[in-house]
Amino acid sequence: MVFSTLVFLYLFLPLTLIIYYASPKKAKNLIILLSGILFYSWGEPIYVVVMLISTMIDYTAGLILNRFENNKTIRRVCLIVSIVMNLGLLGIFKYSGFIAANINAIFGTELIDINNMYFFGIEYLPMNTLPIGISFFTFQSMSYTIDLYLGNVKVQKNPISFAAFVTLFPQIVAGPIVRYDDVAKELDDRSITLDLIYDGIIKFIIGLSKKVIIANSIGALWTAVKDTDISQVSVLSSWLGILAFTFQIYFDFSGYSDMAVGLGKMMGFNFPKNFDYPYLSRTISEFWRKWHITLGAWFKSYVYFPMGGNRKGMGRTVFNLAVVWFLTGVWHGASWNFIVWGSLYGVIIIIEKLFLGKVLQKLPVFIGRIYTMLLVILGWVLFDTADLATAGNYIARMFGAGGAELIDSTSLYYLATYGITFIICIIGCTDLPKKAAEALKKKSAPLVNYGGIAVLTGMFVLCAAYLVDQTYNPFLYFNF
Repeated sequence: MVFSTLVFLYLFLPLTLIIYYASPKKAKNLIILLSGILFYSWGEPIYVVVMLISTMIDYTAGLILNRFENNKTIRRVCLIVSIVMNLGLLGIFKYSGFIAANINAIFGTELIDINNMYFFGIEYLPMNTLPIGISFFTFQSMSYTIDLYLGNVKVQKNPISFAAFVTLFPQIVAGPIVRYDDVAKELDDRSITLDLIYDGIIKFIIGLSKKVIIANSIGALWTAVKDTDISQVSVLSSWLGILAFTFQIYFDFSGYSDMAVGLGKMMGFNFPKNFDYPYLSRTISEFWRKWHITLGAWFKSYVYFPMGGNRKGMGRTVFNLAVVWFLTGVWHGASWNFIVWGSLYGVIIIIEKLFLGKVLQKLPVFIGRIYTMLLVILGWVLFDTADLATAGNYIARMFGAGGAELIDSTSLYYLATYGITFIICIIGCTDLPKKAAEALKKKSAPLVNYGGIAVLTGMFVLCAAYLVDQTYNPFLYFNF
């Protein structure tokens, strides 16, 4: 992974951008398509076919929807076929093993032999590998068909332009989820200016630094704690470990999103924002409006609102929220941990909707933030442990169950080793760095600009040094 990342940063990315800028306007979408296929094939040489199948399904569906724009029956059937085929691909590769394993466990059957990769006696694709970013590109591609059916966008008749939309390499594997409507105009006509490229470079380096310098560094602590026998973990170590993951997943995912947005700007696209300081939220509802914004917007537009949203009374609103949050858990992975994780957030958001949200708004800000962060931190235990039993044991350990030591020498070592990193993480999760940069820029713009360039250059060099030196370089949301 480290070698691949270095090759991407210092060979693939610069070469792609040079070719892209040098190409005539009409050829740029073709360059995007080819580079997207090459980039995806780099990590998934076999499963690139799945992405292309999803692309062809929705491109063909779009042509049919446009051809029969006055025939409601054909349009409805076409939409259903597109959704079923896309979700079918997602179901086969992401959920079939989970479903079959649970059926086997409940009924004592042998519906699927996971070890030998056979399905009903037929040789089957590996169930223990998942096409990178399949949940992202299927949702992205499917948004086009749904919006076209609803009349929100115009048909894209150029297959290269549509495929370029799906295979946009900056965000193809980990978002943000870019809907067709977000980039429809830019696919056909976009401007690439030096200011846009400059802004994109800044955004990209900031995102890269968040991921490589901060997320990787603090993530090593969570790995160490998680790999330790839970009976040997002290209360302080358990809290430090899950706090480390709390920061790791934020800087990892928001860092990748920033990199994608920055690369998009360099190529003339304006991708939607995916994070808005979620750890400053006062309620769980607010947290999920600011975390993975594009996923929340997708479910709101294509599930919550079509089901009636909050327009059909409180009972229906509660049901709609429950469905959305169950599906949010399912989207994240084929595991009971994810299902429970998403469903619990649904319950909390429903309670906030009924009465708790109003109460929290009347309390001091710090109380709302403590409440939110405590629930988020406990939620991350469910998110990144092997199973529900492990999650339960870990949470119990956090509160001293099983005779856990409050503090031990290992926890003090962790605190001494990662103390400064924790401080950097806490500050980095707030808008203080942004406000400080804006204040400095107002006082001495030219000096700050030159200083900023020097700092960004240093950050990029430091990222390269980290990547060369470290073997720990996970991209957490590639798994979704």
